[in-house]
Amino acid sequence: MTAVPAPNTEPSAHAGPVPAPAANARVRWGAVAAFFAIACGLAWLVVSPLWLSGRGLATPGALVLLIAMMYTPTIAVLIVMFTFKAPASDRLRSLGMWPLRPAKQVVWMMVVGLLAPFVIYGVAVAIAGSVGLVRLDLLGFSGMAENLKAAAAAVPAGKALPPVGLLVVLELVALPFGAIFNGLATFGEELGWRGWLVPALRPLGTWPALVISGAIWGFWHTPIILLGYDFGRRDVGGVLLMIGACIAWGVLFGWMRLRSASLWPSVLAHGMLNASAGLLLLFRAAGAPIDQMIVGPLGFVTWGVLAVVVIVLAATGQFRIQPELAPRRVRVKA
Repeated sequence: MTAVPAPNTEPSAHAGPVPAPAANARVRWGAVAAFFAIACGLAWLVVSPLWLSGRGLATPGALVLLIAMMYTPTIAVLIVMFTFKAPASDRLRSLGMWPLRPAKQVVWMMVVGLLAPFVIYGVAVAIAGSVGLVRLDLLGFSGMAENLKAAAAAVPAGKALPPVGLLVVLELVALPFGAIFNGLATFGEELGWRGWLVPALRPLGTWPALVISGAIWGFWHTPIILLGYDFGRRDVGGVLLMIGACIAWGVLFGWMRLRSASLWPSVLAHGMLNASAGLLLLFRAAGAPIDQMIVGPLGFVTWGVLAVVVIVLAATGQFRIQPELAPRRVRVKA
């Protein structure tokens, strides 16, 4: 008996719904459990200096450790891939790294990935401001001006900072470039969560795969959430908030992965999410407090906007259009 690739039946960008996964596919729970344990264990190991120093996130070099932590899912993938042979072949394609085809579809999904988090969080900020959850200043940018006071002290005498409005525009223009640069780090996470884990769980069905992978992604953040990262809560509540946020964003990022069969849209989307994290700081009014749990990019208002986006995608059948993530293999007699 010899295994050979089946003919390529991958749909074009305009193809209709595709059954997925193959009928004989199954979740390799041993590999999934090993991936989970390795990724989470390494995350704790990498950021352990933050705990041992007693200074937490204020520890010198903390940013370097946080970036290094982002590559622990990649290390987990490499270990599991070669230990469990999961996947055993066609690895670049199975992980969504290569080839980039159909090219038009992948490129458009990369554009969506680059823009969607900015638009979603921008809408969330607008909603939060309109209902009084945060005070905004869209004309004078007084909050931004407040933040620049400290920077002005470092400017040489005789020189002045550009107008606040111009700086806000420049910050917005720089966001796509920041997202691409951030992609160097978010690749380390996305190769694990959307590159390997989502396809590994795909035999359970689209929705279970997206929800479970998102929950694992959120739980992986535990060692830094308990240090006050993101929400400023050093308790189980903070971890649960992160799990909820990662499920919300993970459904969208996972859709990009399954819809395009490519890893790169979610890498860019994750990069833009991180780049857009300070968006509210540009538009808040001076002195206005910001509750990240409510109005942050991982907060409840953003969850609501994401829910609407996902409902629209589901209602229009976008979750049913899924190219094959790797060539099917069929058995033929020798």
